[in-house]
Amino acid sequence: MQTTTPLSALRQWLASQGLDGIIVPRADAFQSEYCHPHADVLAWLTGFDGSAGHALILRDRAVLFVDGRYQVQAHQQVDLADVEILHLHNDPLPAWLTQHVAAGARIAFEALLMTNAQFEGLNASHCDLVPLNDSPFDVLWQDRPAPPTGAIREMPVEISGESSADKRQRVAALLDEQQVDYLAITQPDNIAWLLNVRGSDIPMSPVPNSFALLGRDGAVEWFVTPEKTQALPASLLESLVLSPESAFLTRSQELCAGKRVMVDADCAPVALRFAIEPQGEIVWQAEPITLLKAHKNPTELAGYRDSHQQDGAAWVNFLAWLTHEVPRREATGNPLTELEAQAKQLAFRQQQPGFIEQSFATISASASNAAMCHYHSSEQTNTAITRSHFYLNDSGGQYHNGTTDATRTLAFGTLSAQCRLHYTAVLKGFLSLITLQFPSGTCGHQIDAFARRELWELGLDFDHGTGHGVGHQLLIHENPQRIAKKVNPWPLVAGSIITIEPGYYLADQYGIRIENQVEIVESTPGFCRFASLTLAPVDLSQVELHLLSDKEIQWLDEYHQQVREVLSPHVNSDARPWLVAATAPVRVHR
Repeated sequence: MQTTTPLSALRQWLASQGLDGIIVPRADAFQSEYCHPHADVLAWLTGFDGSAGHALILRDRAVLFVDGRYQVQAHQQVDLADVEILHLHNDPLPAWLTQHVAAGARIAFEALLMTNAQFEGLNASHCDLVPLNDSPFDVLWQDRPAPPTGAIREMPVEISGESSADKRQRVAALLDEQQVDYLAITQPDNIAWLLNVRGSDIPMSPVPNSFALLGRDGAVEWFVTPEKTQALPASLLESLVLSPESAFLTRSQELCAGKRVMVDADCAPVALRFAIEPQGEIVWQAEPITLLKAHKNPTELAGYRDSHQQDGAAWVNFLAWLTHEVPRREATGNPLTELEAQAKQLAFRQQQPGFIEQSFATISASASNAAMCHYHSSEQTNTAITRSHFYLNDSGGQYHNGTTDATRTLAFGTLSAQCRLHYTAVLKGFLSLITLQFPSGTCGHQIDAFARRELWELGLDFDHGTGHGVGHQLLIHENPQRIAKKVNPWPLVAGSIITIEPGYYLADQYGIRIENQVEIVESTPGFCRFASLTLAPVDLSQVELHLLSDKEIQWLDEYHQQVREVLSPHVNSDARPWLVAATAPVRVHR
């Protein structure tokens, strides 16, 4: 097919198939947040490479829907002459279809890339949804990368804290209670937890892309590419039935005929529903593994604490180096850059004995680049870090016994009064939430406003969530708990890990975010609080200290004392003086 652009190639294909349009999500069959290049069709088609969004391609119009994190980024990456950009929450696709597309229009979608919940939402439009079993992009994208075949390794029980056999029986007992014959597991991190394995299909996301069916007797059929499992012990493999990943839908159709099958409507591809119904009965329910996995056992919690001690040492070594290098390099006329900083930070992490890899692509953002919440520096955008601007660093590590995520916003000179006021408001929001005591079972949306109040009083806000779960040597964004404006029905209970990360972003000028990873712990009877796992000094240089309350000052002083005492024996000797100064009591900074 002779074409000039991916969009024109796709439109020629639509015409040849008698279709009016196609929905192209930023998704793979597992609804991964970070996809392998094989699944990154949206980036190939539009140029937008963010981790969330979807496009509607019509014969004469193309629309990209992204959330608030990616509005700036999308406008920079997409050819606006070819693609319109809308906010996916303010202009949801189902409503947009109803308003702008003729009734009965034939709109195609790949059934493996759309969840049942998404399908039901779109089904409410007046369009004719046409499921595709084969991807047109296998032909149109002529140099499409091959699917991943990353090796899978065992996660020792000494680190996981529970054997795979015991986990399977726990889940099977839940199925038996509900008279369900099978659980369809379509989330790779749930499979990783269940089988005590970790994968390498996607950098920084140590999960094996695969599917599984677990029976009420505890037996598991694992649908996985055979090359991936060669390093796993025979004892594990012999306890499973192994089938190719491509056999999942066919096998589900065969096994589930006349059976009751539990399927997660928010995560499972609608292709699974098409395979099971009408021969089998689907019980729509969240995968029980998701909640079991979120409640960490004592071994996992100890691993988090240990990994954060290592990560904290790397943070201090980096921040001490950065504080010295930024003014020195600027004075020479050769200022430090975003890419240099993130490379040095990675080198400090690699010095830690338990470090495996980063837990996500580092956000190393200076000046206006930090106004893009999920900015990633490149040779084209690499910006100097100077004393005139904020520098935001959001990064983390995958360690052998835990996963870390933290953000610090730094300044190396005195910034404007507006910058200082905005930074102080973000810090006060952070302190308001991290010091909160709340009833056990409170949901994230019920406490989200604590992190926003100081900004709201200034007539400001931020367009992203305030906190997310973090996996145990697993995904950096783990379901189901979340702190955000959007209603989340899953309670915050002791033993869960989550982040607290308010921010503020002024387009084309600067971005501010402060983030700690925390453990939810019991406090007084019936109540919980947040215990910080992150160990890294908070920059107080731009804080309007007179705006801090006694309680806020007390928390900062106690937190910084903890950081200093825990990390002093572990940081490089040349970083210790900086650590002592950075963790001095607030009265010293006055």
